[in-house]
Amino acid sequence: MSLLRLIPDKHDVLQDHNIPDQKHTLRRKIYIIIFQSDTPAGKAFDIGLFILILANIILLVLESVEPISIGFDKVFRILDYVFMAIFTFEYLLRLYCVREARRYAKSFYGVIDVLAILPSYAEFFLPNWHMLMIIRSFRLLRVFRIFRMVRFLDESRYMVFALIRSFSKIMVFLFFIVLLTVFLGSVMYVLEYEHNPGFHSIPQSIYWAIVTITTVGYGDVAPTTALGKIIASFIMILGYAIIAVPTGIMSASLVRQYKDMENDDRVCERCGNKDHAADAVYCKNCGSRLTKLKSQEPKS
Repeated sequence: MSLLRLIPDKHDVLQDHNIPDQKHTLRRKIYIIIFQSDTPAGKAFDIGLFILILANIILLVLESVEPISIGFDKVFRILDYVFMAIFTFEYLLRLYCVREARRYAKSFYGVIDVLAILPSYAEFFLPNWHMLMIIRSFRLLRVFRIFRMVRFLDESRYMVFALIRSFSKIMVFLFFIVLLTVFLGSVMYVLEYEHNPGFHSIPQSIYWAIVTITTVGYGDVAPTTALGKIIASFIMILGYAIIAVPTGIMSASLVRQYKDMENDDRVCERCGNKDHAADAVYCKNCGSRLTKLKSQEPKS
């Protein structure tokens, strides 16, 4: 499954070509209620589901608090089974009412729905997986569809595409940072291990370098020698410069993404400039009038 298919878009939010045939009246009614929020029943279903997901998340948060968990253990266990049954039934209904169940299962929301259910069943074999049901919080993304906020999904798609476009640059940068932290950690180990028990190994020193270069600064390990403190100061200052690099890469990619979305393919016949906004009438370089694309020309 490609990464781009997992990015929610208007197709996932507003419509679905898996609409069941007209003759399947029951399936179509279920489909309209579950997938279309422009009807009273559909909006009521979405809001009810939204409330259930919020309640389940609050339940999981409270269950992680030990005194509350011990005092209401049976209540939490019963409610967990109730939510598991509700969300499982709801997912099966989604598969039933669409014409192409496999296509829905591979869509963004289909993957999120099944991932939200799996931890409930995995709990029977791996009890520690119970809290992974918090993944159901991603189902709240449907709020964009419920409250007519689809334009925000377009903005999120721009950000994801920009991240994908700059992925290789960011990976090269991160690889360099890994090499840098290994080198700096090894240097600090050589300088500090005889005088400072905190730098008792190279892995521990690399951990210190990562914490320092990211400006986190836990303070559990600190240099004691004069030369070690000088190098540590250099690493701290370097950390601020390093943080700015991926931010700049991502920002440049995002600006380029927006530019590509807004520009068209028209070329100025006079100067050859290709950098035009979609609604531009004149070339911003020479001022010549731009010719319309064939797709923009009115049909006779």
